[in-house]
Amino acid sequence: MGTSRNFASLVARVILGIIFIFHGWQKLHTNGIDKTELYFKSLDIPWPRAAAWYSALVEFGGGILLILGVLMPLVSLLLIADMIGAIFYAHIDNGFWSTDFGYELPLALIAGLVAVGLADTGRTGADGYLRYRRRRTQV
Repeated sequence: MGTSRNFASLVARVILGIIFIFHGWQKLHTNGIDKTELYFKSLDIPWPRAAAWYSALVEFGGGILLILGVLMPLVSLLLIADMIGAIFYAHIDNGFWSTDFGYELPLALIAGLVAVGLADTGRTGADGYLRYRRRRTQV
């Protein structure tokens, strides 16, 4: 993987990671799990407490793992599932535009997650670095 691709992967992961960390932090600390659960309940999300914890932890922890480049396919899938839930429970009725609280942002995040989840992190991420080290020790 070339230097520019390593850099592009890193930039995408860091930006996505920061977005998810902030949203997870909001659910964990700014609003708290109890308020997040109440909000999820108002949206008729099944098992709102479990969904609040899932969303908060996968966003916060997943954001950190994105930045580090750890378990990218799995982390991306968990966050995509979170965003699909956000689209269908919180945003779909508001239309497309994020200015109207529509599904534009979660859809864009899904696109970014697909890209980083399928791409090699190169040596800027733990997954790629470990793969690189393993290949070098086998030679």
